[in-house]
Amino acid sequence: MAAIDGRTRLVGLLGHPIEHTLSPAMHNAAFNALGLNYCYLPLPVAPAELGAAIAGVVALGFVGVNVTIPHKQNVMAYLDEISTEAQAIGAVNLIEFRQNRRIGHNMDGAGFLEALRRQQITVRGARSLVFGAGGAARAVVYTLLQAGSEVTILNRTTARAESLAAALCSAAGDVRLTAGPLDTEYVAALAAETDLVVNTTALGMTPAVESNPWPASVPYPARAVAYDLVYAPRETAFLRTAKAAGARTIDGLQMLLYQGALAFEMWTGQPAPLDVMLSELLKGRMHS
Repeated sequence: MAAIDGRTRLVGLLGHPIEHTLSPAMHNAAFNALGLNYCYLPLPVAPAELGAAIAGVVALGFVGVNVTIPHKQNVMAYLDEISTEAQAIGAVNLIEFRQNRRIGHNMDGAGFLEALRRQQITVRGARSLVFGAGGAARAVVYTLLQAGSEVTILNRTTARAESLAAALCSAAGDVRLTAGPLDTEYVAALAAETDLVVNTTALGMTPAVESNPWPASVPYPARAVAYDLVYAPRETAFLRTAKAAGARTIDGLQMLLYQGALAFEMWTGQPAPLDVMLSELLKGRMHS
């Protein structure tokens, strides 16, 4: 890693806790690969100290910061400007400090979509099933709607899926968006006509690696791309089910990689070295 000196430009991650974040290793390897005098720092910030932390990184001359749990919503109160996407999603995960302004963005959706684009998967006109109705689902559903997909949100608590659908119909405008229960009967009724299935729940995540949002009694449709936001393990039970049916799969490291690359490019103005960044993510995941 290049020596840190008085000209080093600082970026970082605000979150609590952040002991297991893979972002510093990913970004610092990328900076080093391109010979850029930047340093990415993990910045543990308790919720009560968020406003002070934002003022602090501005005062210290940071180029920008990423924001993670539990600050993605509350940080919006401390910003001067928020992108259209971040407003619609209701969360910020990237802040740039430009011309004395604090500008909030949400790169989760763009990172999610970039993984599909890289695999030449057509979203416009596709019928998508999204499992889950939390913050990650909100970013994914909004992005799919903006890209021209028809979307059905399925959640174990149907009311949460319906609430998210109502909010995003308002934010995204004239769209085809429905909601329902994440159960065997509902999934079975929709499976044959589905082109893309996205798991935004924690089902399948370490340590509960055998949990699977896809009902065991419903054959997975080979035509439907399976995209799991879980990245530990990299191949989840859901992705194994889809792969066994002959479907294409995308793992959660892809979204993490591409949203990180977008932040890197915004801060540095340089194309992100994706191979270096992915290599670090793989090493970090193996040791986490």
